[in-house]
Amino acid sequence: MSIDKNIDQTCDVEITDNCDVIELIIKPREKDLGGFSVRRILPFAKKRAVGPWVFFDHMGPAEFSAGHGVNVRPHPHINLATVTYLFEGEILHRDSLGYVQPIRPGDINLMVAGSGIVHSERERPEIKNSVHRLHGLQLWLALPEKDQECDPEFHHYPADDIPTAVVDGVPLRVIMGSAFGLTSPVKTYAKTLYVEAHLKPGQSIILPNADERAVYIATGKMMAKDTEIGEHNMAVFEPCDGIKLTAIDESRIAIIGGENIGRRFIDWNFVSSTKERIEKAKQDWREGNFAKVPGDDKEFIPLPD
Repeated sequence: MSIDKNIDQTCDVEITDNCDVIELIIKPREKDLGGFSVRRILPFAKKRAVGPWVFFDHMGPAEFSAGHGVNVRPHPHINLATVTYLFEGEILHRDSLGYVQPIRPGDINLMVAGSGIVHSERERPEIKNSVHRLHGLQLWLALPEKDQECDPEFHHYPADDIPTAVVDGVPLRVIMGSAFGLTSPVKTYAKTLYVEAHLKPGQSIILPNADERAVYIATGKMMAKDTEIGEHNMAVFEPCDGIKLTAIDESRIAIIGGENIGRRFIDWNFVSSTKERIEKAKQDWREGNFAKVPGDDKEFIPLPD
């Protein structure tokens, strides 16, 4: 593992001009999570995954009055890993392994469900009892078949542990995988790419190579070749080298990708390579066979009808 932080780079790459560049642009769907809404990008009917990424939600920005906020009761997962990344605000993570961890801007929370885990997402009283904001991304990684039934794990990486660089004047963070000469310490199970970049109008970035890649525009507007990518849209790219994106407005983007690890089924909070495994997980949740969350075991989210 190699981590070189806070470095300035100049990117010298031949720019692509001989392919269509963009395969698909995905527009968000609004989903109500009870008290606040999210923009759901993945899964999408025409694009179920980008590399190992099978789920992508953009939360907020949302402002809560005192006494209100994130209040997601305990619920289960299998055969996946969740990745939570905040731009603003704080979420209190609790899980059935006994971990209690506030997630703050720039931190990475990696919860590996494996054979099964339960967690809740709430807020500390001092946060909930004041006016506060929340803005961030939550993603799911499908685990390779050989790792689907691994023991559940929890990993927290403080913001200062995530490597950063300035490339052609663009500040960026390599959150997972390797790109721009940096390698993140965040654990991966397959070839995985996740980079955040913040561009001013007129600045450009060359996408790192990966088997599959997409860019989500959290704020702003970008141009790829002759195509404009609007705010809250995700552009899925063709497998071309040297793809250049240029900011039209000040923009914050997330670059995701990696290797395709095969078909995955998704049902509620369960992801697996087989429907049979999901049916077993659903039955286990109905029957109360999952572990409880210490300190948060009085409530739970029932299996949807």
